[in-house]
Amino acid sequence: MKLIIKMKAVFFFLFCILSFSCTKEIDKSKTLPFYNSEDFTPEWISKTAANYNRIHKVAPFKFTNQNGKIVSNKHFEGKIYVADFFFTTCPSICPILAKNMSKLQEEYKNDKDILLLSHSVMPWVDSLEKIKKYAIENNVIDNKWHLVTGDRDEIYNIARTSYFADEDFKKTKDENEFIHTENFVLIDTKGRIRGVYNGTLALDIKRLKRHIEILKQEY
Repeated sequence: MKLIIKMKAVFFFLFCILSFSCTKEIDKSKTLPFYNSEDFTPEWISKTAANYNRIHKVAPFKFTNQNGKIVSNKHFEGKIYVADFFFTTCPSICPILAKNMSKLQEEYKNDKDILLLSHSVMPWVDSLEKIKKYAIENNVIDNKWHLVTGDRDEIYNIARTSYFADEDFKKTKDENEFIHTENFVLIDTKGRIRGVYNGTLALDIKRLKRHIEILKQEY
């Protein structure tokens, strides 16, 4: 009887330890959340959680960059990158987005694990020649910052379903609606969304840099 009681006590002790380790709160000051839906609700998910392997990821893609080279999701595997959406003739927010992307480029130009990716939302206008000219005007460093163009439907689909970049589409579901967003989206080494920022605001750019440093500590 005493042996049975001791065994029960041991099992109870082990159960308590395992329960604590599974339910222990994540330190949110040292870990970035994941974003799995278009409403951008942050979710802190531990590696031991049942849904960890079902975290939303950016879908496979293949576009053409400013040098006429094919750039795919394979190029970004194992890298942290910041994605945004622009068009070369944009007179409003795009010049600000480009300026702030340039600042990120300067900050991480010697860090091979940080990349930048800007998608044209007017690929029917933004030819390779225009994309290249825009890259030169913004001092884009090849292999660090990719400006890409491609099929309109493919770009719009990945913007809406992978990056959740089109706020109007959430309301209207109108696929013909033009995408115009100021969001910078932070993607981790496994293609998962870890942060969303207003690319026109200096304060948000500082927050983005801080979050990149937090993310780098995960790997």
